Amino acid sequence: MSPHHLYALLFAPSGQNAGGGLAVFVIQIGALIAIFYFMLIRPQRRQQEKHRQLLGSLQRGDRVVTTGGIVGEVVHLKDDEVTMKSGESRFIVLRANITNILNREVEAKPQ
Repeated sequence: MSPHHLYALLFAPSGQNAGGGLAVFVIQIGALIAIFYFMLIRPQRRQQEKHRQLLGSLQRGDRVVTTGGIVGEVVHLKDDEVTMKSGESRFIVLRANITNILNREVEAKPQ
């Protein structure tokens, strides 16, 4: 289908081209899905992958920030738990609740 025909289908007055209405609808739905994918789903997956890399690179001695805004130093790591020291207190947080590492830049690991 040439671009001229597509243009004619998109902007044809209603009632003149009843058979092309379905094709236009399918094209519009496809365009909407593509917009959602490139503007919402793909950036969110990239952000999740960066967060996964950040959590995988945690080490003892890192200064981190939690989702609750607590800043502390990592003193012990387990599979899914991190023991932090903040001020005079030590506490355990889930690894997934670490949002940022303050004292170093996390480099992406080559795959």
